[in-house]
Amino acid sequence: MKFCSNILRSFITVTLALFFFSGASEARPYPNNYDVQQVVPRTITVDKLGRGDFASVQQALDSIPSNNSVWTRIYIKSGTYVEQIEIPREKPYIILEGDPNDHFTVIESGLYGGDVEKSPTFTLHADNFVAKNIVFKNTYNRVPPPKNGHGRKMTQAPAVSIHGDKASFYRCSFLSLQDTLGDIEGRHYFYDCYIQGLVDFIWGFGQSIYEKCHIDSLGSGSITAQGRDGENKPDGFVFKDCYISGSGRPTKLGRAYRPYARVLFVRTYMEDIIDPLGWEAPWNNGKYDLTAFSEVDCKGPGADISYRVPWEKKQLSAEEVSYFSNAGSFINKDGWMEKQPK
Repeated sequence: MKFCSNILRSFITVTLALFFFSGASEARPYPNNYDVQQVVPRTITVDKLGRGDFASVQQALDSIPSNNSVWTRIYIKSGTYVEQIEIPREKPYIILEGDPNDHFTVIESGLYGGDVEKSPTFTLHADNFVAKNIVFKNTYNRVPPPKNGHGRKMTQAPAVSIHGDKASFYRCSFLSLQDTLGDIEGRHYFYDCYIQGLVDFIWGFGQSIYEKCHIDSLGSGSITAQGRDGENKPDGFVFKDCYISGSGRPTKLGRAYRPYARVLFVRTYMEDIIDPLGWEAPWNNGKYDLTAFSEVDCKGPGADISYRVPWEKKQLSAEEVSYFSNAGSFINKDGWMEKQPK
């Protein structure tokens, strides 16, 4: 009888543990070697083939209650999900995670037009967000021209629009041509991401670090269009240990979307796709002396600053470089990055 009671006690313990740590229909949708550094109480599985909790990403997001206060992981199985998704401000603490093995979790749509707030494939308004292993894609500008030779007119077609604070992206891809990545506002961190575009394809008022990211320009235009609009505003884009490649005609590193635009490239390798001038004239005939465009210790044939525009800020102090290129000082003073599940 003692032996039987021990078996019963073990069975109850295991059952309760499984119940507590399972979030939805699958207790463990990850490979055995997957490194979960912080326990996430709930996981929702999305599978377009119907073998998960939901068949679409937006359905999974809609199932999360407003004012959610605990991290919820939405695990999206491999496949292409043709949908436009949005996370409202009242739904923080969400993780969107694609398959960690094959990087074939794609979320795409083909909306476009003058209103860049209505056309992104993915729009984030909530704070405290993490995305991993997902391809965000806007297909509008990428459709091949018809046989009669008259292709679509290229226009604004964002892949993402990020408005929330404290958002992180790991091993994600952002694909479009014009206005690909709307880094609109808030503090953001991008690690090992791939960003592709043609015109102003990383733009906005965000305060962000892009670390070890691959930036791919598909022709002439500007990589960045940063919108800092005040001398005391903290925002700016920092590209640290990145790689810039491209095809077609030379591209500019950026242009000022607002007068005090701030962009810094640190230890970034640049292929010969970069225009020798480096930077485009400020938007709407803005003042050159207000911008803060800089390059520090960059390498590659495109990193030669001999012919850069005279108003590039060529000399930064070691303290300035350290402040802007260090996540702890530039975007993470309150330690929000350490509080996110990795």
